[in-house]
Amino acid sequence: MDEFHVPLAVTSESSTSVSDLLIAQATSSPSKGLIERQENGVWREYTTTAVLELVEGVAKGLMAAGVGPGDHVAIMSRTRFEWTILDFAIWHAGAVPVPVYETSSADQCAWILGDSDCVAAVVETSAHAETVAQAREENGGLPHLGDVWTIDDGALDTLVARGRDVSDADLAARHSAVGLEDIATVIYTSGTTGRPKGAELTHGNFVELCRNAIEDLHEVFDYPGARTLLFMPLAHVFARFVEVLVVAAGVPLGHTPDTKDLVADMGTYRPTFILSVPRVFEKVYNAAEQKAAAGGKVKIFRWAAKVNIAYSRALDEPGGPGVRLKALHKVADALVLKKIRAVLGGQAVYAVSGGAPLGERLGHFFRGLGLVVLEGYGLTETTAPVAVARPGRVKIGTVGTPLPGCGIKIADDGEILAKGIAVFRGYHNNSEATAEAFSDGWFHTGDVGRLDEDGCLTITGRKKEIIVTAGGKNVAPSQLEDPTRAHPLISQCLAIGDRRHFISMLITLDAEMLPSWLKNHGKEPMSVKEATQDPLVREHIQMEIDRTNKKVSRAESIRKFVILDEDFTVDNGYLTPSMKVRRNAVLRDYAKTIDDLYAEAPAATRG
Repeated sequence: MDEFHVPLAVTSESSTSVSDLLIAQATSSPSKGLIERQENGVWREYTTTAVLELVEGVAKGLMAAGVGPGDHVAIMSRTRFEWTILDFAIWHAGAVPVPVYETSSADQCAWILGDSDCVAAVVETSAHAETVAQAREENGGLPHLGDVWTIDDGALDTLVARGRDVSDADLAARHSAVGLEDIATVIYTSGTTGRPKGAELTHGNFVELCRNAIEDLHEVFDYPGARTLLFMPLAHVFARFVEVLVVAAGVPLGHTPDTKDLVADMGTYRPTFILSVPRVFEKVYNAAEQKAAAGGKVKIFRWAAKVNIAYSRALDEPGGPGVRLKALHKVADALVLKKIRAVLGGQAVYAVSGGAPLGERLGHFFRGLGLVVLEGYGLTETTAPVAVARPGRVKIGTVGTPLPGCGIKIADDGEILAKGIAVFRGYHNNSEATAEAFSDGWFHTGDVGRLDEDGCLTITGRKKEIIVTAGGKNVAPSQLEDPTRAHPLISQCLAIGDRRHFISMLITLDAEMLPSWLKNHGKEPMSVKEATQDPLVREHIQMEIDRTNKKVSRAESIRKFVILDEDFTVDNGYLTPSMKVRRNAVLRDYAKTIDDLYAEAPAATRG
């Protein structure tokens, strides 16, 4: 199959905007809890009415400050309660929020604020305010930019006070004038190469996609006590979609600004569905394994994990798991698995993964825990999910079928094309890039994949990242990187070998995992730099690579590797804020290391 469409399940009036989703909740369920904010370690509930009142107050303040219809307002902050209020307030004022990652440099801020002509900005901290000030100073003053408010200095209270003289009628006129066709936000791509492009997403993208997702995945939102905890960066499209989605569904939302608090917040908030990227699910698994190792129970953990994955695989077979496997799984659950469920808050039922392929191993592991694993696929330009697995129709290893109102097509060269209500309208101030991104109404995603007979999509890699060896073999890096990164010691890895005679890999170590791993293996503490040359560390990395190589052909196998002294991070420019490796930057800066790696013939690989 090379094309699959799903018809719309829900339609919306052309005059509908994101603001109407919040108004509808406050009208139908005024006393229902909608957002919970952690204050002094206790979750405080805000009803739909309270949320709408705060949103209206902040929106009036923006209007009083001179923010006009269609004006762009930047938000630079971690994920927190105030961001969601600001998003809806800016929409309520008829304006357009522009997210900026809190880790952005002055140069990056200047580009986004300047290219989008932001008239105002709300930042989280005084340090962020200084970054914006530096961006102004170094870039001609950013002439369109006016007020900059700081959340930590009471930005919301300041705006509410400033807007007290703005009438309800004037505010209503603002949000009533906005409809499906109007721009809701401009989200700048992470920019793995070149300057980030601003994707213009409309109110229709959010409203129609959210309403159709809620209809098609109603089990997730209708589950008794349904609630979720948002910890992904709200500057990323996935989190922004979730923010609007839960308001549209009337499902309580909590925020975790610092992922270091995630486990504790999971325990107190107790979400029923978890939305995250694969790296977080990977870290949950690795942390559980290392904790078991510290307690001398690593063999039990690995046995339980093996049983758990086998049990999940058997669920897809005729007749399901046998009596013996069910009994073993029950034992594994009692010894290990229930403890991992407790880490996730104890009442999680659904795990929704996006942003990158989750992989079959993790998919089966978390399904074996008792979670319904719903893997999805999308990009900034598709308002996050254009396809997702549905409860009752899960195929581990695929990202499900298109959402209602969306279509997927596989081009002759394997590229995934998308069409429908999720697809953005174009790039801001960049008609050339917009024209290049579309052909015959189909958006070119740049990803490569395939559709099965049921219309389920499997992602096999990025089109531009396909490695073509000197022997002419096409190799998708993800099929090597994803399984190799499963090792608890490995933070990031990058398969290389374009126009080379064999595949190699650059590997970085996880500094957080290293101390416990060393202790669990009877080793004295050492630095990351020392660990890169440690024989036992290298032996275990080789063992992981051998396991990866068993899954691919000889021509695709990893023949050599090098462990780098430095990790790939957002701060050093080797990771995007959405945790994707900037492949071109790594290849450029480590060119000599790569050349040295290929200077000698590869050793024979095992497996």
